[in-house]
Amino acid sequence: MNNRQDPPLTATEKARIAGLVARMCKREMAGPGRVHQGDLQRKVDRILDGAREREAKARK
Repeated sequence: MNNRQDPPLTATEKARIAGLVARMCKREMAGPGRVHQGDLQRKVDRILDGAREREAKARK
């Protein structure tokens, strides 16, 4: 994750991120440092970006 303040997440967003983190862990167990995980990290970042956009719209 990144250093920016993350907005509150919905239950669906939490579940999706938890699933992606589980996949990241599984890949890491396959061989530490041998498997690229950038695709899963980008998916997590997109979920967080969507949550930030949702919160920004709610503030308006």
